[in-house]
Amino acid sequence: MMTDTTAMFWPMIAHAALVFILYYLLSVRRVAAVKSGSAAAQQFKENLSEPEESLLVHNNLKNQFELPMLFHAGALAIYATNADNIITIVLAWVFVISRYAHSYVHITSNRLRYRRPLFMIGFAATVVLWGWLAVWLATS
Repeated sequence: MMTDTTAMFWPMIAHAALVFILYYLLSVRRVAAVKSGSAAAQQFKENLSEPEESLLVHNNLKNQFELPMLFHAGALAIYATNADNIITIVLAWVFVISRYAHSYVHITSNRLRYRRPLFMIGFAATVVLWGWLAVWLATS
């Protein structure tokens, strides 16, 4: 049963909120690095080297514009073609929750043992979303 709602947009909004949080955290950490003297404000002009205090946040923020772009494009395509259903909405939430968890691990301990499986959960959810879209288009 297809949905006639905008439920697919809420996971997308939640992911955008994560990106806004990461931008804020990056700014906070960069300011702290400048205040502590471990970085000069001038080095952010071309940003050729990120201070250690903000490096993990900077790297994670860049990650939010890689796989998530496929998620957002797929979610919009699923919505636009009326292919959304409870399963696609759950998959979208699985993706977003995995991104929050991945980001938390990335900017704290950065332990690949935990980070990689969280990434793979989001990756799998995105692959299944695109797979469902292909099936939907092929059979509609």
